[in-house]
Amino acid sequence: MIRKRSLMHRTAVVAAAGAAALVLAACGGSGDDDGSAGHGGHAAPASSSAPSSASPSASASASASASQGRHNAADVAFAKGMIPHHRQAVEMADLAPGRARSAEVKQLAADIKKAQDPEIRTLSGWLTSWGEDVPAEGAMDHSTHGMDGMDGMDGMMTAEEMTGLENASGKAFDTAFTELMIKHHEGAVEMARTEQADGTYGPAKKMAAEIIDSQSAEIEQMNALLGKD
Repeated sequence: MIRKRSLMHRTAVVAAAGAAALVLAACGGSGDDDGSAGHGGHAAPASSSAPSSASPSASASASASASQGRHNAADVAFAKGMIPHHRQAVEMADLAPGRARSAEVKQLAADIKKAQDPEIRTLSGWLTSWGEDVPAEGAMDHSTHGMDGMDGMDGMMTAEEMTGLENASGKAFDTAFTELMIKHHEGAVEMARTEQADGTYGPAKKMAAEIIDSQSAEIEQMNALLGKD
């Protein structure tokens, strides 16, 4: 009887020791798993998520770059039309120093030339980069404007108007220059609005916005010089 109890006691002790070992092993395994999840487990998702989080940004950047580089027929028309338009404005401005009497008109002419000369170079650069022909000097061809109902559509002067301006001086020049330049600017503003509505090339649309702002302000200034409200 005593021997049976001794055997039962030993069995219980062994069972208890085995259970304790199992508990310790389980705890040790759980700790290892947590450590693995805390480093390897977390590192893997971080590694895999990094490209996905950077990918949209990279795609957006590439998309923006591609969008800025794209142009369409409206952008080409804007550049090809604005180059001769600006050239004529510069040609008109070049007449002011030797003919204008008003200091305001002389300064206005200088401002117009200072603003539009660089824009001509920029517009020409765009056309070249697009594989398009840049309008040749003199391509404003007064003969292509002011004919067949084209007069006033873009504010370009006719050959007769240009000749009249060249032959004027003093107050007569100031008045003629101001009136013709208002019409000229109004044409440029309309061309710029068309570019903003139909164009896709970012820099061209930005230039169009600047033309609208600057030339609208100059129209107001010239109307003031003429005594108009």
